[in-house]
Amino acid sequence: MGNYAVEIRRSAIKELDGLARADLGRVMSRIRALEANPRPAGAEKLTAAEQFRVRQGVYRILYEVDDTRRIVTIVKIGHRREVYR
Repeated sequence: MGNYAVEIRRSAIKELDGLARADLGRVMSRIRALEANPRPAGAEKLTAAEQFRVRQGVYRILYEVDDTRRIVTIVKIGHRREVYR
């Protein structure tokens, strides 16, 4: 696979702003890794939507992949208790 561009929705940026500094670094590292491989080991396709999720500690990163345009769009970032609501 080649490199994908990563876009983060405005709502997801607001969710990033609420994370602790240590958690923010780990989540951003995981997001950057999606550029090289948008479907890494451990990523799961969600059944309710055409989205995937990856875990980073207690946080979940929900995203969509557009293979024709080679774009990964980060849809939502949140704690595992709240992210699927």
